[in-house]
Amino acid sequence: MCRIGAIKSKSKFHPSVALKLMRSQQEGHDDSGFAFVMQDMGGIFENYKDLPLLSMAATVEGTRLAEDILREIGFSRVMQWSPNINNRKGLKIEAMPNYIFEVLQYPKSYKHATKQEKEELLIDTSIRLRKTLDEISAGFIYSFWPDTLTLKEIGSPRDIGTYFDLWEENKDLTSSIITAQCRQNTNYDIVRYAAHPFFLEGYTGLVNGENTFYEKNKFYQQKLYKGYIGFESDSQCLLYTLHYMNKILKWPLKYFKHIITPLEYDEIIKREDKEILLRIKASLSHLEINGPNTLLAVTPDKELMCVCDSKKLRPVVIGRNENTVIMTSEVEGINDLLPNRDITKDIYPNERETIIVRNDLTVERWPQ
Repeated sequence: MCRIGAIKSKSKFHPSVALKLMRSQQEGHDDSGFAFVMQDMGGIFENYKDLPLLSMAATVEGTRLAEDILREIGFSRVMQWSPNINNRKGLKIEAMPNYIFEVLQYPKSYKHATKQEKEELLIDTSIRLRKTLDEISAGFIYSFWPDTLTLKEIGSPRDIGTYFDLWEENKDLTSSIITAQCRQNTNYDIVRYAAHPFFLEGYTGLVNGENTFYEKNKFYQQKLYKGYIGFESDSQCLLYTLHYMNKILKWPLKYFKHIITPLEYDEIIKREDKEILLRIKASLSHLEINGPNTLLAVTPDKELMCVCDSKKLRPVVIGRNENTVIMTSEVEGINDLLPNRDITKDIYPNERETIIVRNDLTVERWPQ
């Protein structure tokens, strides 16, 4: 099984915290990779929250092509951060030549553009960059979105942390939300895009488990939205369903659980909201999932979310104190990071509920 984690805090913290959370669960991964998404940035990125932040890894040629495309569209660089690379011998990592994390200014023609118009520009640019780099195997576009930084790498999580100098805390690279996973994709080819967490337009998702309805989900989702691409992992479908339900259809989060693991017909007809649930079951059956999995997610409102499969076949636990909430696969990780918390308040989500962590760290449990 993979090991996943989501940390949300009232104060900004460094990615080393996510590495330590994963280290506590090291028996659950196989040294095949480590990835994380940071949101609600602090440090050197804190003053640029309204501008898009590009996260990519590329060859020299890929870097040049990406810069040419961005310049052609009209983007201009505002600020760039480069990790302190520690390329010592013996590290288990399949590093790329260049890692780019840069804040960009929108084209001048977008000075008075609406939020929706800017978002369309970002998703169109992301797709174009990815397609261009894919054609010559020259790099990876992980995210291009405001207030978001993404890193994905193949190798040992410990060595990846060492390579990017992430074990030592500093105030430059911080955020209030980090989602992370150790272990690369195990059902298909190991490629960087397949590493969790997955990100799309402010939504982040990472999964412990598998989705055996992957093919059904994939063929349906490919027709729904231009941003539903790649499908390097069966778990990616859960993120796309969350995005489609909440951003495209503009439905409340409470219906997500009813889409991916709908109730049986005999249960639905006894409920007051049966008309809505029956319509969901009939119209979105291609988005139903199957198999053991736990999904952790972040919404554009910066709230955390946790949903389990209908049989609760993958572990997850939620621990908290007055300043931090952690969702993760094993309680050992929380014990290491929050040793003095009140363990009687730990939550072990069940198969019939959705967990939401609000921005004030209030934890809500919604029964299906």
